[in-house]
Amino acid sequence: MTIADIMSTRVVTVGPDQDLLAVRNLFAAHRFHHLLVVEQGRLVGVISDRDLLRAMSPFVDTLAERPQDLATLRRKVHQIMSRNLVVAKRSDSAKDAAASMLAHAVSCLPVVTHDGRIEGIVSWKDLLRSLHGKLT
Repeated sequence: MTIADIMSTRVVTVGPDQDLLAVRNLFAAHRFHHLLVVEQGRLVGVISDRDLLRAMSPFVDTLAERPQDLATLRRKVHQIMSRNLVVAKRSDSAKDAAASMLAHAVSCLPVVTHDGRIEGIVSWKDLLRSLHGKLT
């Protein structure tokens, strides 16, 4: 089984200069946990919902919220995105993708062409779904 068999092709991207409020809104509107950061059509980073939670004040949207808490949402994607990317090619095996995720402690692999253009994304959930399908 290859990455092409299990990857999601529905990928939402953001630019490195978008603010975290926009990122928070995207995560709230969609049911996924990773956004790919693109600049000039090429993958430059990944931001997860966990990255966002670490970067924003825990007081946002609470009764204790202060102006400086809201200011955390004005930070830019490039300030918190992961830049050390671990990627996959659509021809890679699912087994190799799982090994790569475990070795690098990441929860997704952007699927890219040889010149860095995005083709999709594969997450640990995609790998589990494919394994479950093989077991049933």
